[in-house]
Amino acid sequence: QVQLVESGGGLVQPGGSLRLSCAASGFVFSTYVMTWHRQAPGKERELVAAITSDGGTTNYADSVKGRFTISRDNAKSMVYLQMNSLKPEDTAIYYCKLFQRGYNYWGQGTQVTVSS
Repeated sequence: QVQLVESGGGLVQPGGSLRLSCAASGFVFSTYVMTWHRQAPGKERELVAAITSDGGTTNYADSVKGRFTISRDNAKSMVYLQMNSLKPEDTAIYYCKLFQRGYNYWGQGTQVTVSS
């Protein structure tokens, strides 16, 4: 079965960096678009970044463009989110997601807190 396991979250000061990882299993990872989303307290879950199956094309929410970088390693079935110049408004639970056959598969999420 599909499994997505995020890691790498934590507490970081404004201006700092974190690298999130998502380990995927149970499907042919190299053939699917993967996305990162986040949900802040009291807000709806939002798309942060997306990457095509071969890693050749990426897209970002305007709020993170120029600060975050999504990447993947198909040999390891991993997708990453490098987050630089973090701001307090980046505080949220971050999730990776697979959309397969009309269904969204989510990981358990990893908490990112940006605070001094």
